[in-house]
Amino acid sequence: MTLRDYLSYVVNARTLEELWDAHTSQMEDFGFDRLFYGCTRYRTETSLGDPDDFVILTNHDSAYVDGFLHAGRYYHAPMFQWALENEGAASWRLIPDMIAKYSTSKDLKRVFEFNQKMGVTVGYTISFKSISGRSKGALSLCARNGLSQGEIDDIWAERGDDIHLMNQVMHLKVLTLPYSPPNRSLTRRQREALQWVGDGKTTQDIALLMGLTAATVEKHLRLARETLSVETTAQAVMKASLLNQMYVVEA
Repeated sequence: MTLRDYLSYVVNARTLEELWDAHTSQMEDFGFDRLFYGCTRYRTETSLGDPDDFVILTNHDSAYVDGFLHAGRYYHAPMFQWALENEGAASWRLIPDMIAKYSTSKDLKRVFEFNQKMGVTVGYTISFKSISGRSKGALSLCARNGLSQGEIDDIWAERGDDIHLMNQVMHLKVLTLPYSPPNRSLTRRQREALQWVGDGKTTQDIALLMGLTAATVEKHLRLARETLSVETTAQAVMKASLLNQMYVVEA
């Protein structure tokens, strides 16, 4: 797929699934066969928010995802730390220097050893420009087995600008598409009730509009709050909006 064709496909993608399938296939053509994308909109000075609220896209196998993400190793990964402090693209050639710089960090050494064991040793990391102080997105591009860091650096020297652009457009597109983290997916009725709240309607108004009783509307709103793990309906409206689960045009 040419760069023009790729960009045209991405901007017209209707779901994360079709976007991610196309993107991973395109990156594999450059030698990157395992990708790990993460984005949060709940960053603070001391936290990235609840991991259950992260937008996570990856084609790594489940063993790596469990060990890297679910076991919390990601937070101590050298290139993850680089991504928190920088924007742009960086070669994993930086990792040995970071290991030496933070030689006293046992957590950093453990994640480095884990990545070596899992064959995640050659690649690039892209840290995307933040759209707000609360957001952060990054992507690791792991090279297929058999390629050296020098070979990947040569590929980047030749096609890095195109690769970087493709990933930036992919990231911006992800921010516009509906995403349902595990255990965070709203039902159609819950989403509809929240949408009416977002439009400024009262419970009685919503009951009339949806053809339900006020008690049933309250039930839908309560379940929406529980699903999104928030305390108030206003917070539920905001989180559902951030996840692009409201006012959705079905694909």
